[in-house]
Amino acid sequence: MEIVKKVSKEFSGMRLDKVSSMIFGDYSRTQLKKWILEGRILLNNELASPRETVSTNDEIEINPISEIKTSWDPEDINFDIIKEEKEYLIVNKPSNLIMHPGAGCNQGTLANGLLFRYPELKNIPRAGIVHRLDKDTSGIVLVAKTEKFRNYFVHLLQERKVKKNYKAIVVGKIIGSFEIDEPIGRDIKNRTKMSVRPDGKEAYSFVKLEESYQNYSLLDISIKTGRTHQIRVHLSSKKLPIIGDKTYNPSKHIAKDTPNDLVDVIRNFPRQALHSSQLSFEHPNSNEVLTFNAPMHEDMKNLIDSFKKHI
Repeated sequence: MEIVKKVSKEFSGMRLDKVSSMIFGDYSRTQLKKWILEGRILLNNELASPRETVSTNDEIEINPISEIKTSWDPEDINFDIIKEEKEYLIVNKPSNLIMHPGAGCNQGTLANGLLFRYPELKNIPRAGIVHRLDKDTSGIVLVAKTEKFRNYFVHLLQERKVKKNYKAIVVGKIIGSFEIDEPIGRDIKNRTKMSVRPDGKEAYSFVKLEESYQNYSLLDISIKTGRTHQIRVHLSSKKLPIIGDKTYNPSKHIAKDTPNDLVDVIRNFPRQALHSSQLSFEHPNSNEVLTFNAPMHEDMKNLIDSFKKHI
């Protein structure tokens, strides 16, 4: 049975593991820290590190029996490896694949697949997963193969020293580029959604036009922060909804004067047209900046081809 509690003002600015031990008094801080590392305690419905600071009205979710409900057993799952090094893996995650077991998904995740191919990852928290993509967002994910590198990469993320770029296909058109500086928080009416709100956490996205298809666009987006659903929320707030996004584009917006056959293609696109295309970070030993790229998956390529046929 999941328990969700809000962070009160007196705990604002404190570490997640410490606050968890204070508001969930039935469990030890050691046990709670272990659950945080394993992804069994969520902060605002997201993975977090024990050291992450919390703010007033943040939601901490714990499921004491999730250890029994979920399976971290190895499974043969399909995903591509872009690069394999001694300390880490660069994975190109397909869409329709959840990152790790949790509430509502007991198995069949990327973590299960990682443990099948790399059994040694059972010794690393969350099978080496240190950041995440939504189920239906494809693209680059870094997986740590050692505890030392995991701690290093988590530190880079906390210091905002990891550069992430995404490709999104949206309804609407822009000229040039612009920054979105709008705070994001849990939606007041629907806690499964996020929204732009003045009391949210700071969020920065830089949006650049890559290609225009009349009233549709392929955008390149880089993010300075990593809020839940950040790109999807920011683009929706600027009336540039991502094609196929069932949460932030539920009415499946169609641009004016779109040919009927193209309308069918757009409305039948099965997931949000969002792809994590590039990841850059500094190597811990050489200080060299490493950059990895993941080509868009075939479904997004085919969608772009459909637009080009009508230009």
